[in-house]
Order: sequence, then structure tokens, then C-alpha cells
Amino acid sequence: MSEKEKIIIEKKGPITTIIINRPEVRNALDQETSDLLAKAFKAFEADDSQKVAVVTGAGGAFCAGADLKETATRVDYKAWAGHPEGPFHKPLSKPLIGAIAGHACAGGMGLALFCDIRIAEETAVFGIFCRRWGVPMSDGTPVRLPRVIGMGRALDMMLTGRPVPADEALSMGLVTRVVPEGAARQAAEELALQIAGFPQIAMLSDRDAVYAQEGLTDMQAITFEMQAAEEAKQKEAQVGAARFAAGEGRHGAFK
Repeated sequence: MSEKEKIIIEKKGPITTIIINRPEVRNALDQETSDLLAKAFKAFEADDSQKVAVVTGAGGAFCAGADLKETATRVDYKAWAGHPEGPFHKPLSKPLIGAIAGHACAGGMGLALFCDIRIAEETAVFGIFCRRWGVPMSDGTPVRLPRVIGMGRALDMMLTGRPVPADEALSMGLVTRVVPEGAARQAAEELALQIAGFPQIAMLSDRDAVYAQEGLTDMQAITFEMQAAEEAKQKEAQVGAARFAAGEGRHGAFK
């Protein structure tokens, strides 16, 4: 397959949608597709016209993780999170929303957890299904899953490999929103457009502060927050406050 076939990139205004296009294997990532996904993320970050990205899969599935048929013939694949060139190495500099349909399992869980926000269809299923095959999670899941849902629930998922349906994923905080079947991409792109419409400096500095606080003391995190907010204070806050003072956006209008 060509690069265009395995990863499709679509842009609409300030939104980039990245589509894993291997539906015949539930969008499992072979090494080539993993590398192309990493390139797609880098291209989004480098494009100043693009503010928010959505990642999804073709054909009613999100991502089934690593392509185990390829893994059966080679174990020299890059760790998707730990390797500096892995697609899930560190959070992007701009928001990423996961539009999740069908299965998000094994490395697909890693991709979902790499996103800032996860929107799942009501028929979506999550799980560490590679538990059955002795394939380790090198996609960030052992680190990011407990930070999202807590240690106890993360260990339950990691050790048992059991399937977790969308409603349970919502109740444990693994996903933030559940939508009808077939609606995840549209919902994610609509949310992305809303986020892209906010003043960007303040939104991104607050996002940076949320990521940075993990592992810091309260005062270290608050100091980082103060420093991260400085540019927005200088460039956006007074202008935005003046809009509010003039009557814009009051009485629950959040645009």
C-alpha cells in the first residue's frame, strides 16, 4: 500500500483529521503505518494554520493495536511511546481528540490515551487484548491509563485483558463523551472546531499546566502555571476581558 492509502489526512479550516486506513485488519498498525502516523502528527504540529487534530479509524474500527502478523516475524519494532520517534512518545503541542468507533484495544488503547479528549461511540470496546498473546504494552498505556482512571481500575484492565464497553469506559473516566454509533467523527470535529475558536495562547498555556503538574509538588505546579500564563496575560487577557465588559458572551452564551 502507498502512504496515502494507509494514513489519510484531511483538513477543514483549522482542523486536521488523521484517519488510519487499514480496515481489513481493524486498523492495526504495522511498522510502516506507525511511522506514517508519527509523521502525520509531526506535520500537524508544524502547520501553524492547524489548531486541533482528530484521529480516527476507517471502516467502523478505531485501532486494534500492533499488527500481530508482522510481530510474529519481527520483534525489532520501535516502542510507540518510549522511542523518541514513536508516534505516542510525548503529548503533542496542540490538542488531539480521539473519535473512537469499534475496537480500541492493545496499542489502540495507547492511541486513545495519547489523545487529550476521547469521544466514543456507544458500541465501542476497549481492552488490553494482547494479554492473551504475551505482547507487552510499549505504547504508553501502563503509564497513562492509571493517570486517567486510577491505579485499581487500570490494574484490573491490564491484568485481565477484559473488554470494557463504552458505558463502563464513560463511568470510569476513560472516555469523556459517548455518542450514537456512527457519530464519533462528526462529534469530534465539531468539538475540535469549538476549541480552535478560543483564544489559543491561554488555552494552550492552561493545557501545558495540566500536563506539567503530574509529579510536581503543589507549589512547583502552581509556579509553572503562573509562568505558563504570562504570555496570555500580556496578549489575550485584557482584550478578552474588554469583550466581556462590553457585553459579549454573558448569560451562558459560550462562543
